[in-house]
Amino acid sequence: MTDLHRAIAACRLCEAFLPHGVRPVVQFSATSRLVIVGQAPGSKVHASGIPWNDASGARLCEWTGLSHEDLHDPAHVAIVPMGFCYPGKGKSADLPPRPECAPQWHAKVMAAMPEKCLTLLVGSHAQGYYLRGRDRLSMTDRVRNFTAYAPDFLPLPHPSWRSTIWMRQNPWFESTVLPHLRERIAGILQGIR
Repeated sequence: MTDLHRAIAACRLCEAFLPHGVRPVVQFSATSRLVIVGQAPGSKVHASGIPWNDASGARLCEWTGLSHEDLHDPAHVAIVPMGFCYPGKGKSADLPPRPECAPQWHAKVMAAMPEKCLTLLVGSHAQGYYLRGRDRLSMTDRVRNFTAYAPDFLPLPHPSWRSTIWMRQNPWFESTVLPHLRERIAGILQGIR
C-alpha cells in the first residue's frame, strides 16, 4: 500500500498538460469500505492537498451524512477521482479530468481495498468510466435508477453549486436517493467502527 501511495505521488504521466503543476490528491487504505469516485481536484483542493476540501465537499457531506472528519479518514473512506491532479480552468468551469489518470491508477487502487465496498460514482465522468458498456443513460437517468447499480455502485450528480438547479428540477433526488444513500453509508460506518 505504501509503495502504491509513493508511486502515485511520483506520477508525472500528464505533467505537460497540467498548467498548475502536478499534485495528486487521492486517499485510500486497505480498510476503506466507502469509495468516492469524483472528477478531479479543483483549485482549492489543489492548493490544500485535501480532497473535497471546498464547497462541493461540504455539500457532499450533507448528502452522505458524513462528517468532515469521516470524509477525510482513509481508514473508512477512499477518495479516488478520475483525475488525481487539478486539470486547470476552462471557459466556464474546470477542465475535465486528464484521460490518462484513471486507466493508469484506478485498477491498482481498487485492488488494494476490500472487495465489499460501496462506490459512489459522482458525476458523469465517473459514471461513464465505471458503467461503460452497461447502459447509455444520462447522468440524471442513472441517478434516478440508482437501485439498478446496487450493491456495488451508487451514481450521484456532482455536488457543485450547479446541482442546486438540478435538484430543483429533480425533487425525487432529495426524497428518494439521499435517504437511501445516508442509510447505506451509516450501515457501512457502523460495521467498521
